[in-house]
Amino acid sequence: MEQKLISSFKEDINLFEQKIHAFEAGEVDKKVYKSFSGGFGSYAQRTAGNMLRLRLSGGAVSLNKLGFIANMVEKYQIDRLKLTTCQTIQFHNLSSDATVAIMKEALDYDIVTRGGGGDFPRNVMVSPLAGVEKDELFDVRPWSNAMAKYLLSRVTTIHMPRKLKVAFSSTPNNTTHATFRDLGFVAQSDGSFSIYCAGGLGPNPKLGVCVAEHANAEDILYYADGMIRVFTTYGNYENRAKARTRYLQDTLGTEGLKEAFTKALNESFETEDLKIHPDEILFEKTSDGTIKHSRIIAQKQNGLYAVSYHPFGGNLSTTKPRELYNLMKDMPYTELRIGPDGTLYIVNLTAKEAELILSATFDGASTLFETSVSCIGATICQQGVRDSQGLLAAMIAEVKKYNFADGVLPKVHISGCPSSCGTHQIGTLGFVGGVKMIDKVAHPAFSLIVGGQDKQNLESFGTPMGAILEKNIPSFMVALGKEISQENSTYAEWFSSHQERFNEIAAEFLVK
Repeated sequence: MEQKLISSFKEDINLFEQKIHAFEAGEVDKKVYKSFSGGFGSYAQRTAGNMLRLRLSGGAVSLNKLGFIANMVEKYQIDRLKLTTCQTIQFHNLSSDATVAIMKEALDYDIVTRGGGGDFPRNVMVSPLAGVEKDELFDVRPWSNAMAKYLLSRVTTIHMPRKLKVAFSSTPNNTTHATFRDLGFVAQSDGSFSIYCAGGLGPNPKLGVCVAEHANAEDILYYADGMIRVFTTYGNYENRAKARTRYLQDTLGTEGLKEAFTKALNESFETEDLKIHPDEILFEKTSDGTIKHSRIIAQKQNGLYAVSYHPFGGNLSTTKPRELYNLMKDMPYTELRIGPDGTLYIVNLTAKEAELILSATFDGASTLFETSVSCIGATICQQGVRDSQGLLAAMIAEVKKYNFADGVLPKVHISGCPSSCGTHQIGTLGFVGGVKMIDKVAHPAFSLIVGGQDKQNLESFGTPMGAILEKNIPSFMVALGKEISQENSTYAEWFSSHQERFNEIAAEFLVK
């Protein structure tokens, strides 16, 4: 990171320090503080303490950065770490002094919190196994890294209506949802990108509009500049509820959006110098054998492996960063990657190294269902309506009693409110927090969403089926698991030919 930029961020932190202490003293109200603090990646929590979100481009956590995280946990006695669906790590329950101090110290490790929230370009997302996955079309990391640096350089110079989420996808798995982000770059086999814009989850979700096919990789920054031009020209600065890029599809129409994007792109080509030629990311490492396990992934580099590790609900144990750091510091070229579903991947391991990492990560999910996704929930988040984390924990505890085979129940996605931080709309099964009125009394409930899909060319948002009282959802999952177990099947196989039966089971739990 350029020293000039670091100096600018440090000056900004001084302003943040004044504001957070004023808020703590009751001199700034919660709404005003939130609109300011979000731009620094920090929010006041619902009851007490602060959250701080680290920008980690592509979810990549180098050994140096992992050591920093471990140091901060120990130095400031941090008691909660959350992996997010935007491939970041959040520190929770921080004092105001700790929040400011960590912001400052992070800059020495090339970690920025500026723009981690608020109306800014957010953390650039990347397929978590980019560069090592066997079936990837090409390694998108040199390009995504260049994009991250470019957007970070513009954080303090642009005024957008709302946030801008940018994602890169290197395989059709589309784990970063590049085809329905504010701006998405989808790798093609010839080394180019298809480019999508104005998509997004949350209220009024939209699939992205394809504005370019086989775009030259060296030109991607022009497309980012073009998207910013379109957003700042046509975005809604008056109504925050309609200030995301996806609403441009409503105001401009698909063809109008394409025309506006083309015009902005041409202007960018005419006035900017943004071509890039990043170097490939290369390394050599000698294998020392082979290894097989359900959490072991063979890399495209012969004899090297990645280990997957999914902490329940994306809640990383506060002792785990130090434990992993102590192991990885003697393993050359290893790196931690955060997946959009809260799964961690430790990559570039030999077989013997993978065995050590495997042993250190036994405390995570062991079934597909246990890898379910949840936002932080209403106990922490000011915007939250329901305790999504509490629901997931209750579901896992109840399901565990029945020892269902792996795959009998699918991965579910839970959001505590309609904002979709738990990406409920693309879950095979999704739940979104709300309330249900029964005899004029409000009861905690979640709406059931069925049939979401994020795979490229198969993208679809789930269909709402109605609300289930929160207390009954674990029983609903058990009933579903029993039915599928009797068929000696998995949810993925069973649902396609048993949708009527699924509806019957769901009807027993839906609030009439």
